[in-house]
Amino acid sequence: MPKFNTVRRVPYSPEQMFALVADVEKYPQFLPMCEALTVRSRKERDGVTVLVADMSVGYKAIRETFTSQVVLKPDELLIDVKYLDGPFKYLRNLWTFAPAPGGGCDVGFDIDYEFKSRMLGALMGAVFDRAFRMFASAFEKRADEIYGRPLGAPQAV
Repeated sequence: MPKFNTVRRVPYSPEQMFALVADVEKYPQFLPMCEALTVRSRKERDGVTVLVADMSVGYKAIRETFTSQVVLKPDELLIDVKYLDGPFKYLRNLWTFAPAPGGGCDVGFDIDYEFKSRMLGALMGAVFDRAFRMFASAFEKRADEIYGRPLGAPQAV
């Protein structure tokens, strides 16, 4: 049951980072291992958006597609991702965006997952772990491109 969580401070507002992460259709442009992402459905109600999306990931000769429900809660600055179908036994991903003291935002990224197949888990486990560790910096670099790096702010690594 691999788990990964991190909190990264970035020089952008919580609302800017929420919008960036919520723009799932753009993931193939910058996210490691993400080859395609298709939104199957989008429903909005009471300020909450619920998406069902297929994400195709790949590494070398291995390709997998999985379906998730993505719940966007802008008033709470929260994105909750629940696994629906694909190669996992389960997958749960939570993003949080909190104002940081002195400005900017603390971006929280938590993911917990397990592959259905032990063999796929053995093949892809280390690769997924490395990719998840790169996600936070990939989003920060994307924010630099979209919003422009504030003067004096250190560069994303």
